[in-house]
Amino acid sequence: MWDDPGTAQKILKERDTLRTALKRVTDLKQDLEDAVTLIELAEAEQDISTEAEKELDVLCARALKLQLETLLSGEADSSNAFIEINAGAGGTEAQDWAEMLARMYTRWADSKGYKLEILDESPGEEAGLKSITIKVDGFRSYGWLKTESGVHRLVRISPFDSNARRHTSFASVWVYPEVDENIDIQIEEKDLRIDTYRASGAGGQHVNKTESAIRITHLPTNIVVQCQSDRSQHRNRAQAYAMLRARLYELELREREAKMSASNSSKTDIGWGHQIRSYVLQPYQMVKDTRTSVERGNAQGVLDGDIDVFLEASLSQRIGEN
Repeated sequence: MWDDPGTAQKILKERDTLRTALKRVTDLKQDLEDAVTLIELAEAEQDISTEAEKELDVLCARALKLQLETLLSGEADSSNAFIEINAGAGGTEAQDWAEMLARMYTRWADSKGYKLEILDESPGEEAGLKSITIKVDGFRSYGWLKTESGVHRLVRISPFDSNARRHTSFASVWVYPEVDENIDIQIEEKDLRIDTYRASGAGGQHVNKTESAIRITHLPTNIVVQCQSDRSQHRNRAQAYAMLRARLYELELREREAKMSASNSSKTDIGWGHQIRSYVLQPYQMVKDTRTSVERGNAQGVLDGDIDVFLEASLSQRIGEN
């Protein structure tokens, strides 16, 4: 342990993770025993109170969630996650939708106690975002978010339309895992095109005056990653390489899954007929996942980060298929 601090840190992190998981199970078991005891006492005293029975319903929901988490045992499910969001066609309206999605995932991650870092951000001309890449640092963040990859559709009265017409906007979400240093991902320098550019920003005295931002294109797969989160070009380059390794690793995982399920693992067009979820704000409020048929009428709550019901349903479906 003393001779290899890197391995020691990994072992200690795994120990803490296992300790937390065990505590959640033992706490659930103790709460169940307490609830059963209360019900028995109530029956003995002919008390018609149903508080203890309501507690059983709560415990049942906790147990189901724990059961689902135990099934997050994929090769990369315990890893940190990268979320890449790109606005579809539609200018300002689509770019505003991309920013709304970024806010939704940020609020979800905050509610889980995950740490966030914006690695790359391209603002729209008038409002919103053309694209954004966010790193979510937290145990199983990739496992929970991996089914979010796809096209997300928004229907609303556009705040950018003076005639108050209803608009449909699209944005794509792509989630991939951070790669462990022990996983060997071969990247040939001849397969890369590396570009530098000035980081975008709001201007003022802190605007970046040097070409510290990095964009790396992997020519064989046409995967593009970019990072501008740091003023140091060296650190941005290192982060961009880490993102590229993660994308290539995620591509390999998807290809394996595609072979098993005979499904198409490639990206689809950001437009009609390809969405995985629709968010309707007008003329009624409804969020519906097209894969699982799960619906929620509280669209604003979903956009504020309450997406667990969709994550759990899609994960359950994928686990059932496998």
